[in-house]
Amino acid sequence: MQKVRVLIVDDSALVRKVLTAMLESDPGIEVVGTAPDPLIAREKIKALNPDVLTLDVEMPRMDGLTFLENLMRLRPMPVVMVSTLTEKGADVTLRALELGAVDFFTKPAADLANTFMEHAPEICAKVRLAAGANPRERSTVTKIEKVDLSLGKLEVAPRLSADAVLPRAQTPGSRGGQRIIAIGASTGGTEAIRVVLEAMPPTAPPIVITQHIPAAFSGPFATRMDSCSAMKVCEARDGQPIQAGHVYIAPGSQHLLVMWDGARHVCRLHEGPPVNRHKPAVDVLFRSMAASVGAATVGCLLTGMGDDGARGLGELKEIGAHTLVQDEASSVVWGMPGAAWKAGAAAEMLPLDQIAARLLALAHTPIPAAAARVGT
Repeated sequence: MQKVRVLIVDDSALVRKVLTAMLESDPGIEVVGTAPDPLIAREKIKALNPDVLTLDVEMPRMDGLTFLENLMRLRPMPVVMVSTLTEKGADVTLRALELGAVDFFTKPAADLANTFMEHAPEICAKVRLAAGANPRERSTVTKIEKVDLSLGKLEVAPRLSADAVLPRAQTPGSRGGQRIIAIGASTGGTEAIRVVLEAMPPTAPPIVITQHIPAAFSGPFATRMDSCSAMKVCEARDGQPIQAGHVYIAPGSQHLLVMWDGARHVCRLHEGPPVNRHKPAVDVLFRSMAASVGAATVGCLLTGMGDDGARGLGELKEIGAHTLVQDEASSVVWGMPGAAWKAGAAAEMLPLDQIAARLLALAHTPIPAAAARVGT
């Protein structure tokens, strides 16, 4: 298989050297060049035609965000942001994802030379997956299934199902008499979620969201979504009541579950192991919805790598909940929604710009009387 050709853009000579060594430790990746700033990078993109760009944020002559915005307008290509993990950096990285970056990788804030190489498998995986992504404004879709994801003999954590956190309920049912919208997403999801939430009115039914995101990013992400949505958006807290007009986003280091406490639905945070190698995991959220909200759930899977959420969406469909997924053309990566669609877990597939309206329409349909009687 042809190697993924990468151009590294970073003003630090040390970072360029270490990143080159990290990426070239993978036999499926070739670093075709490096650039210390965006202006030099622009010329190297023209000359080298790389498949993927790694891009720093703070650089001389032009910052990474300005360069990214121009790049996605003039020559869309897969970009993985590489920046230091700080509170300010989290906000900047989220802005980069909105502008069209496929993914991000956090470089250590200290002792770079000695600690950076430990993360080689992670950055290599992100770059190889990014090569199969569909950046915004690209006219052709490259399916992620075409990318070879093998990483030699690297140790891989065991893949656990939602059973590791929550057993499947034997008698799922609707409690509380209200519909709740549940959304799962991964790569490209921060921008897709923004599009959905911007279209929601302040009186919309409650929405719970699991987005694959590091712990340091989930809080700033929730704050960012709150600023662009008429609904009240927050990072979920354990025991927090679920109310109409509110959006609850899973913390980046804990699973988010929706539970019935005897009087109302509440958010529950769980410290269990990663499920489908993710924490938070969409399958965990969807399974908890099946147990406590049942057929009153409206479940949706947006863009993302892998297949997390596909099984959980299927469990929701089996008990009569409304289920839908984002279509391939509008997804950055049609992994999660594609897996659910191919498995028959979704009743509908729609482009991103139609999903908010459809979620609202489904959330305002009557709850089946038989379902509403179960578990109340």
